[in-house]
Amino acid sequence: MVHVLSSRILVCPTDPDRSRAFYGEDLGLAVHREFGTGTERGTVYFLGGGFLEVSGRSETPPAPGLRLWLQVGDAAAAHRELSARGVEILRPPVREPWGLIEMWIADPDGVRICVVEIPADHPMRYRPGI
Repeated sequence: MVHVLSSRILVCPTDPDRSRAFYGEDLGLAVHREFGTGTERGTVYFLGGGFLEVSGRSETPPAPGLRLWLQVGDAAAAHRELSARGVEILRPPVREPWGLIEMWIADPDGVRICVVEIPADHPMRYRPGI
């Protein structure tokens, strides 16, 4: 087994400036670090226990199967905040049959992002022995 010390998701957008504006301004993700200049510029954002790096440029959008899962404390509050910032909401928060509250948005290249709230009574909150 490989011992993983850290991880991040790498996204090579079709328009890096537009994607940085989306993740940094529209979503309000905190910047972990920035590097390079011009077309070699990259920005790494905090994603809770991980990171999202937006760097490089691609002629085509990321793979259509790529999805991001962002857990928040209050999906309704996230909905209000993102709507106020002009983020297109693909689907407002809904409690799913599996118990999670999920809202869907997309980045400028169409990468679908699930904004998730885990209710207090959901089994994912239960940790035996803790």
